[in-house]
Amino acid sequence: MVYANTVTNILNTWADIGVFAYILPFLMIFALVYGILSESKILGKNKAVHATIALAVGLLALQFDYVANFFATIFPYAGIGIAVLLVALILMGILTDGGDTSKWIFFGIGALIFIVVMLYTVWDFSWFGGYVGEDWVPWIILVVVIGGIITGIILGTKNKDDSGTTIHH
Repeated sequence: MVYANTVTNILNTWADIGVFAYILPFLMIFALVYGILSESKILGKNKAVHATIALAVGLLALQFDYVANFFATIFPYAGIGIAVLLVALILMGILTDGGDTSKWIFFGIGALIFIVVMLYTVWDFSWFGGYVGEDWVPWIILVVVIGGIITGIILGTKNKDDSGTTIHH
């Protein structure tokens, strides 16, 4: 016997009524704005004010299809990136003891995946007139240089503890 309500049909129905294009992006934006306002307390502790602002920002963000199109572009790539990270995590768990070096390697893999996901999203979303997709070399060099600077800053940071001894991070 064949059932008409398959997972595919249900997901297609949800897509048709706007769950993925409007409801989920709205909920994500609302939750993030509300959480940031509540935790930062920049506008006080009034939850009604936080909810009103989060509601307004969430609805205004969906006024045009930019957010829906961006989310429809970035999240499939992010899903692939997460799958790659999971495989890397499993392999690192098999091959290493999970020390500090492993954490930095995993961080590097994650950073590389983030860069690739963002580049593909920018290219597909046609920001900068699709320039990124036409010439990758200058962008890759820029990302590597910025990554090197950030890495140098993080690894080169020195703090002094209370006794005046220099601590290297």
